[in-house]
Parts: sequence; C-alpha cells; structure tokens
Amino acid sequence: MGSALVLVALLLGAPGIAAATATQQELEESLTCQCGCGLTVHSCNHLQCQSGEPMKKEIADRLAAGEDKEKILAAFRGRYGEKILSAPTFHGFNWFAWLTPFAALLLGALGLTHETPAPVPPVATPVDSALRSRLERELAELDREP
Repeated sequence: MGSALVLVALLLGAPGIAAATATQQELEESLTCQCGCGLTVHSCNHLQCQSGEPMKKEIADRLAAGEDKEKILAAFRGRYGEKILSAPTFHGFNWFAWLTPFAALLLGALGLTHETPAPVPPVATPVDSALRSRLERELAELDREP
C-alpha cells in the first residue's frame, strides 16, 4: 500500500518535472557552449566541460528561482554578447542572417529557370573539289602504307 502511494505521488509529480526538464533543455539548446566546440550547451560532448556545466547549473538555479526564459537568455546575452545565442535574434542586422540563405536559394532557383538560347548549328561551307580529291588521295596513300 505504501509503495502504491509513492508511485501515485511520482506520477502526479512527473508532469511538473518533465515541464521543468523541457524548459531546462530548451534553454540549454538556445545557448552556444563557450568551450570552443561550436555546439549548444545541451549538446556539448566534453566531459566536465568548464563552460557548459556551470551554464547548465546556472540555468537550473535561475529556473528554480522562477525566472522566465527571456530573463535568463538576457542575462547570458548581457554577459557574453550575441555570440552566446545559438540562433540570431530578429533585431537589427541579424535580419540579414535570417534572410540571406532564403534569398540565395531564390536567386539560384531563378538562375536555373532562365533559358539559355540554343547553340547555332555551324553553317556548311561548300567544299572545293580540288581539296576533296586531295583528301581522298592522301587517305588512299595512308591505307597502302604498312
């Protein structure tokens, strides 16, 4: 009976734990690890990473203190600058970073659909009969040589 109560308590508490974990993971994936690996804090594969592990702990502490995602990201951005974010924001010059790949794809597609004119076939020139007879003679000589 006691283990059934523990199981019910765990099941009732699980959605809250899952939501906190999802928020923790979402924040970790929003930040780039500063150890030089180029991965997000969540994806950093360095054991005992000197950058990622403290960031994960700080995120957990801030979530436990009731801070929301925007406030936590703003704190990291204030400390490290825009480079800490794993995706550029939609402010200022960063719009360019979001639009450039799509513009390049569009221009590439337009370039592929542009029709090029068909090459003009070469015009046949009249062959001089003297040249034709010389060619036939030289080919015949080649055939006779061993």
